[in-house]
Amino acid sequence: METKANYVAVGAFVLACAVGLVITILWLAGVQYSQEYAYYQANFKGPVTGLGKGTLTRYNGIEVGRITELTFDPTDPSRVIVTMQVQPNLNIREDSVASIDSQGFTGGAFVEISGGSSKSPLLVAREGQRYPVLRTKQSTFAQLQQSAPEVVAKLNVAASRLNDLLSDDNRRSIAHVLANLDETTQAVARRSADIDATIVNANKAMANLSDASNNLRPTLSHVDLTIQKYGKVADDADAFINGDGLAQLSDLIGEMRRLVGNLTQFSDQLNRTPTKLLFGDRRKGYEPKGDSK
Repeated sequence: METKANYVAVGAFVLACAVGLVITILWLAGVQYSQEYAYYQANFKGPVTGLGKGTLTRYNGIEVGRITELTFDPTDPSRVIVTMQVQPNLNIREDSVASIDSQGFTGGAFVEISGGSSKSPLLVAREGQRYPVLRTKQSTFAQLQQSAPEVVAKLNVAASRLNDLLSDDNRRSIAHVLANLDETTQAVARRSADIDATIVNANKAMANLSDASNNLRPTLSHVDLTIQKYGKVADDADAFINGDGLAQLSDLIGEMRRLVGNLTQFSDQLNRTPTKLLFGDRRKGYEPKGDSK
């Protein structure tokens, strides 16, 4: 009985040590696991096609972690909450942004974390948040995917119009235009000598025009001087009219009128009795008869 009791004690001790070792290993593994990763969340609006548990997470193009969970936002089913575990030494900032990107049209999707200035504070979980929440934006690739149908539609319209432009009638018209252009080019080539002569004559005409303009400068100077003189005469006339000259001119005209009247009277008298004017009046005056005695 004593031997059996020893075996039981030894077995219990070994079992207890094994359980303690397992618990210690699990505890150490949990501590190490929690210390090796940091967790962040990003709320994406709309579909997150291509994302799933284990999808890569990159920071400025470098792989830093993976997605651990995808859930719907309970307050807005159109939004998807993506939980990521990343390296703890990233120092993700408040102005960092998460987006869904893809390695080309055929590559897999991943979450890209970009931005983050050194002056911005570190991103931490706020009150009521399980993990720090990153801001999100639509990636360039996603924008291209959304605009692809519109681009394809426009390309179809352009292709249709190009087909209309290259119809048989239009091609014949273009060929006719090209033929006319070739004929015009050949005609210009044949008349190249005449064109050269025309250019030479035009150059000579321009030179003659330049000489004429040089000769015209003295004439223009004389004309300008004459205009200045006429301007001075006009100024003098204006001063004469506005001053005493106009009154003096009026008096002179009155004197001339009186002189003309006297000359006219003298001329009439000369025509009637020229001898009287030359020899005087020889007629005797009236004598009464009584005075003859």
